[in-house]
Amino acid sequence: MRKDFPHLGFVLFFLSVWISLSTGMAMAKNETIPVNVGVVLDFNISLGRIGMSCISMALSEFYASHGNYKTRLVLKTRDSRRDVVGAAAAALDLIQNEEVQAILGPGSSPQANFMIGLGEKAQVPIISFSATSPSLSSLRSQYFIRATLNDSTQIPAITAIFQAFEWRESVLIYVDNEYGDGIVPYLTDALQGINVRLTYRSVISPVASDDQISEELYKLMAKQTRVFIVHMFTPLGPRLFAKADEIGMMGEGYVWILTDGLTDLLTTLSPTDINSMQGVLGVKPYVPSTKDVQSFRVRWKKKFQQDYPLDETSEPNIFGLWAYDAACALAMAVEKVGTANFSFQKSNTSNNISTDLDAIGVSQIGPDLLQSLLSTKFKGLSGDFQIFDGQLHSTAFQIVNVIGKGERGVGFWTQKNGIIRKMSFIDTNSNTYSTSKDNIGAIVWPGEPTYVPKGWVLPVNENKLRIGVPVKDGFSEFVKVTWDANNNKTQVTGYCIDVFDAVMNSLPYAVPYEYIPFGTPDGKPLGNYNDLIYQVFLKKYDAVVGDTTIVANRSRYADFTLPYTESGVSMIVPIKDNKSKRAWTFLKPLTLDLWMTSACFFVFIGFVIWVLEHRINEDFRGPPSHQVGTIFWFSFSTMVFTQKERIVSNLARVVMIIWFFVVLILTQSYTASLTSMLTVQQLQPTVTDINELRAKGYYVGYQQGSFVLGFLKRMNFDESKFRIYNSPEELADLLSKGSANGGIAAAFDEIPYMKLFISQHCSKYTMVQPTYKFDGFGFAFPRGSPMVPDVSRAVLNVTEGDQMTKIEKEWFGKPNSCSDENGSSLSSNNIGLDSFWGLFLITGLTSVLALIIVLAMFLHKHRDVVTGENSVSTKIKTLATLFDEKDRSFHTFRLPDQPYSGSIEPMPAVTNFSPRPSTFSTQTNNDIPFSGEQGTSSSEHGGRSSTTPGGQSSPAIVPTVELANSNQERTIIPTRASH
Repeated sequence: MRKDFPHLGFVLFFLSVWISLSTGMAMAKNETIPVNVGVVLDFNISLGRIGMSCISMALSEFYASHGNYKTRLVLKTRDSRRDVVGAAAAALDLIQNEEVQAILGPGSSPQANFMIGLGEKAQVPIISFSATSPSLSSLRSQYFIRATLNDSTQIPAITAIFQAFEWRESVLIYVDNEYGDGIVPYLTDALQGINVRLTYRSVISPVASDDQISEELYKLMAKQTRVFIVHMFTPLGPRLFAKADEIGMMGEGYVWILTDGLTDLLTTLSPTDINSMQGVLGVKPYVPSTKDVQSFRVRWKKKFQQDYPLDETSEPNIFGLWAYDAACALAMAVEKVGTANFSFQKSNTSNNISTDLDAIGVSQIGPDLLQSLLSTKFKGLSGDFQIFDGQLHSTAFQIVNVIGKGERGVGFWTQKNGIIRKMSFIDTNSNTYSTSKDNIGAIVWPGEPTYVPKGWVLPVNENKLRIGVPVKDGFSEFVKVTWDANNNKTQVTGYCIDVFDAVMNSLPYAVPYEYIPFGTPDGKPLGNYNDLIYQVFLKKYDAVVGDTTIVANRSRYADFTLPYTESGVSMIVPIKDNKSKRAWTFLKPLTLDLWMTSACFFVFIGFVIWVLEHRINEDFRGPPSHQVGTIFWFSFSTMVFTQKERIVSNLARVVMIIWFFVVLILTQSYTASLTSMLTVQQLQPTVTDINELRAKGYYVGYQQGSFVLGFLKRMNFDESKFRIYNSPEELADLLSKGSANGGIAAAFDEIPYMKLFISQHCSKYTMVQPTYKFDGFGFAFPRGSPMVPDVSRAVLNVTEGDQMTKIEKEWFGKPNSCSDENGSSLSSNNIGLDSFWGLFLITGLTSVLALIIVLAMFLHKHRDVVTGENSVSTKIKTLATLFDEKDRSFHTFRLPDQPYSGSIEPMPAVTNFSPRPSTFSTQTNNDIPFSGEQGTSSSEHGGRSSTTPGGQSSPAIVPTVELANSNQERTIIPTRASH
């Protein structure tokens, strides 16, 4: 038994220690420090009730999981009663009487405006989870903590939607208070940055009646813009849509986009409100649906239904999540400050007259609590909670579509990737920013149309677009107005009218319109083209269609579509026949360098053929003067292919084949060019330079009502030298008269008019360069009109297709047969060396190669002379003598029955070659020189004589008679002389 006592004592000791520790912890728990915190919300609306329930749940659950915290937040609630003064009074009461260290609230931006000043004075942080107006940031109070997003952060997501669906104008509908006003400058600048015009700003009072709302909506309905951005809270927002649905503004063609202020509250709206908002788009901050969020929604719904059984709100919105995170952040920040003196320092008022504001004390821990809040970071229900520049920041927004009983997500927007279909599609490695509508899911638009609304329609109080057209006397192919006095109707036709009709028919939607002539009932114009464009600016016409040129000064009053004709202003002048009738016309087809090159090559080819044929062809032998004449005669006779000399060398034949080809091309080209010069009219403009017109003081013309008048003035023409024409006939008459006879020397007009005129008078007039750049014909619409982009795209579709060609053929006919595009047969250029240098190069290389080959063979044959010991001059003389001799080894100097041996053998008879082998003659004995030609012995010509033993010549000589036929074949007939 004694052994058990020590164990019992040990147990009793630890039991007493445990009891002491438990008692100490209980005492410590009971000694927590209460810290008063104010809550200012509107408890009679869903937003206030949701915020209050989330704040109380946050503190209850936070301290349940953080039991070791020494501080406890004690909530002091006040109802602001949806009143700015009520909110300020509540804040003043909390600071002065409850000495709260921080205030959670208020629920709206207008209420926060005055409360921020109180917080700054008392150094009490004002923490709002629903005051989102960007204008609050301008107050620059460090004690204002925005535990929510600035409204301006959602603007990039809204502009991305506009880019995706290519809307070009919008109307902003916003509430008339600090919350509504704050977003206006940011949204306006952002839309202008993407070329979207904010055509109208509709401001609605927070206390507007239903009749006032309807009146404003009817104003919007009368406008052509159909894209509306709605920036307001409940209950004004649902009332607006109820009235819009009632008057028919929730049907086809309308687009409604909600900012996050109303989108975040969709879950709090009644089924009736949701039913009136079908097809509406909205953006709201993206909150990942984590397990913590899902669990919180279940707990919150149970608690909320217990606290507010009459409220039909089914789940908390983003403002509730921010309220929950703000309360947790404040609890953490207070704990980090420690057990400091949570008291206020009373202010001493020395004035006799004092107010409650003068008596506000200053929190002793305010600065420390503020710094603690700014440094607090944690993972909250809404995501990462961290204050930057006094507010939260978000990088993602969700795009939702109101369908059925609630909303449905159709896409997301992030700062890095733009519009994406799902958040799982984010590519962290890609910097591609997308605004493609393909990344947005299927959207049910108001009225459930099968197409994307274009964002604008014709005003409902107008049936058709009023299209102004010019009234003019001439050039009716472009626009022609026919007046029917009997029916009091007008008919408008022309090239420009058909193009506009084709463009409007190619639009994906129907646009009714009617043409209204800009003229008097008797068919006279009411003004020029500038006056007509100005009518669009005055809103008398909805558009102008006709031969209206796009120029800078007109663009100040109207927006033009892309041009549908060629652009530019050109000068048109008469042309004259410049056919030359001088004696030396035959030299003009070829340029001087080609003439010189051809002559040199004729002589060079003759020389080359002489070198190749001299030793083997009797036709290229004889006295020096005869040989020189043969060179020139042979070479130039090839020009007409009349040469009669035989060519027996293969190298010479190769050279001649190439040379014949060159001569054939050269002669044919010469013949064609000369024929053109002698037969075709050589039309040249009478004036080629605008400076010549000014210098000589010629009269110039322009079309009446055209902007060309201003162009001529800018070109420093004398205004007294201007003459006006109205039609092609008048223009032709003025040009035919000439400047000196009451006409003009040149006319300036746009290319479409000039081409039409040239097509009718191509043999008399021509356009002269340069062409001065202008933008061509275009359709004019009011400035900022949403139709301009659509019509411009339709213009491209029409001009790039076959339809444009058909319209041009219908009004202007087929292109004429004038030899150039300007409608005149202007002089052709002379043929130059550039066209033949390749042929001359080939001929020259072939000839030089042939010379090298024949000279190499000659020197090789007489290499004993080349390698001899004689002097150079002696070698040259010897080689020249040898070159002048006949090459007896060549077949032309052998008898028919003598085999070729490659060596020189004596000929059996004296052979005489006819110098004209083409002649049909038979040589007799009297024609045969026995002493040889050119003073050379007969033995040198291959003749052989018989001698007696005594060495005297035998009288018996056997000469030969050479017969030549037409094929230049020779027959040698031996004859015997009589004794």
